[in-house]
Amino acid sequence: MSSRPEYYVPQPYDPYADDDPQGGWFNSDGYAPRRSQGHGTAEGHGAPQGHAAPQGYDTPAAHDVPQGYDAAQGYDYDQRTPAYQQQDDQPTYALHTVAEPAAPAEPGYTVPETPEVGWDMAASRRRAWVSRAVLLFVLAVQAVLSLRLSNTAFQDEALYLAAGHAELQHLLHGTPLPIDYGAYFSGSPQLYPVLAAAVDGRFGLTGARVLSLAFMLGTTALLYSFTRRLFNERAALAGAALFAVVQSTVVMGYFATYDAAAVFLLALATWLVVRTDRAPVAAVLLAAPVAVLAVGVKYAAALYLPTIVVLALLTGWPHKGGRAFLRMLLLALGIGALLAAGMYSTDLLAGVRQTTTNRAHGSDSAAFLLQRSAQWGGLMFLTAVGGALSYVRRSRMNESPAAQRLGNPGWRWRALLGLVLCGTALLAPAYQIHLGTVVSLFKHVGFGLLFAAPMAGVGVTRLIGAHFRYPQLGIMLWTATLCLGIQQADWRFGVWPDSSKMIQVIDSHVDRKGHYLASTPEVPVYYLRDKTSHRQWQGVFALEYTDRKGTYHKGDAAYRAALRDGEFDLIVLDGLTNPRVDAVVADAVKGNPHYRLLADLPFRNSSGTGHYRIWVKTA
Repeated sequence: MSSRPEYYVPQPYDPYADDDPQGGWFNSDGYAPRRSQGHGTAEGHGAPQGHAAPQGYDTPAAHDVPQGYDAAQGYDYDQRTPAYQQQDDQPTYALHTVAEPAAPAEPGYTVPETPEVGWDMAASRRRAWVSRAVLLFVLAVQAVLSLRLSNTAFQDEALYLAAGHAELQHLLHGTPLPIDYGAYFSGSPQLYPVLAAAVDGRFGLTGARVLSLAFMLGTTALLYSFTRRLFNERAALAGAALFAVVQSTVVMGYFATYDAAAVFLLALATWLVVRTDRAPVAAVLLAAPVAVLAVGVKYAAALYLPTIVVLALLTGWPHKGGRAFLRMLLLALGIGALLAAGMYSTDLLAGVRQTTTNRAHGSDSAAFLLQRSAQWGGLMFLTAVGGALSYVRRSRMNESPAAQRLGNPGWRWRALLGLVLCGTALLAPAYQIHLGTVVSLFKHVGFGLLFAAPMAGVGVTRLIGAHFRYPQLGIMLWTATLCLGIQQADWRFGVWPDSSKMIQVIDSHVDRKGHYLASTPEVPVYYLRDKTSHRQWQGVFALEYTDRKGTYHKGDAAYRAALRDGEFDLIVLDGLTNPRVDAVVADAVKGNPHYRLLADLPFRNSSGTGHYRIWVKTA
């Protein structure tokens, strides 16, 4: 019997035992017991074949090693420790021995260095052409919306075109002017009316309206350009797309009045201010004559000059710092000097006072005017306000992570820019509320929306989100604006009646000798300018008359006295322009032996139906 005690060696479950090529297992102490397999130094066992004892080590005697165990080679045997707990000469691991991995083979290619982002924030030819293509699509939509409108000349169109023809005759041939147009026009009669009349003489009313379309398309293109300069292409396209479909843009784009030319010049002046933000300070003076010309075309454009002057400061501040104040001062002085020179070297001051500064006040309530302003531009204005608030909160306009490291203007600068652009849209409603009249409000709303459009573009981009996350929201907003613009433009172009039948009826009853009364005398003056002139026609506002007995009359009494004396050879009433005076005139000719009813022509307009009533003098 052996005196060696029997020891129990625990054998825990090893889940990787089947995968271990050596079939090893580990006890709780982390030692690997070795079983004798014919290569020990104990009784009957020799060293493994082909192996020699390590040099430099003492081989323990056979009687010092317990039978059945090998002494670890390369280590001194400790007799105080049982042999099965002696450390093996092979390293042990937690689960199984992992072979030293072979050196990886050299790859056949080299992976290029990956940039931080997948696109470049810098301007590129491809991006420029893509954005221009989208802009052309926006301009095409705007042109189609305007060209689809159709009606005969509105009284304002007829007035400016007839005045332009008279001014042309005066300039070219010295023909006396029938009336002093500058005394009551809200713009210089020597500027837009002359240009429009020259086009009208060649291409007719359609040509004059297409001239306005060219001005409005140029306005949208300039809006895109300076919005792109302020922000980026996406905001520029969104702002231009909204501006192109609102009622004022669509109607002014096919309306032969000086509003389209004035808003184009304002856009051009703004573009010059924004474009010269990095140029020398004196370059901002290029915008001064353009801004003054805009005021000459339409006096109400002066309402937007302070905005252009403040933009000279805001756009120059990030690049010039304190010198931006000098930039603003130079522009203000340049505009003021040119305005003063133009005002006092011409006879237009009376027209400015009568149509702008001292204009008669109406009776429309503030609530009514605010409601109309909200209907005609409220959706776009709210989008601009949302864009301004979002821009103040976060200035970053580029989706690239690299844009976070770029310098951005401070929140005070951003807040002031948003306040100036959005606040400008409120100037026209505020001025109309001051005057108490809705006349021309829909056009003046468009002037303000030109300046609010950049912030509206920012609002659309923030609504859509980065990487076009919610494009459906932007599409819904633009579609709603488009539908409102189409509906309102169609209504606006149908406010006045079609005058073609009326002109055909009275064509043979006018000549250069008669005296005529009409609700809208400008329309027959324009269409029949070869047969009659403006001085022969009287409207239904503010008549003054001295009867045959020498008695002076004014107002309603003047109409009654003139009709009683048979003063007018032809009377044309539409019942729309001034219904109260029309009723006075109709009552005065009833039973009057001097007149007979020539025609009663029905028409349809946006408000319903009406009648042209035409009387001709019998004796």
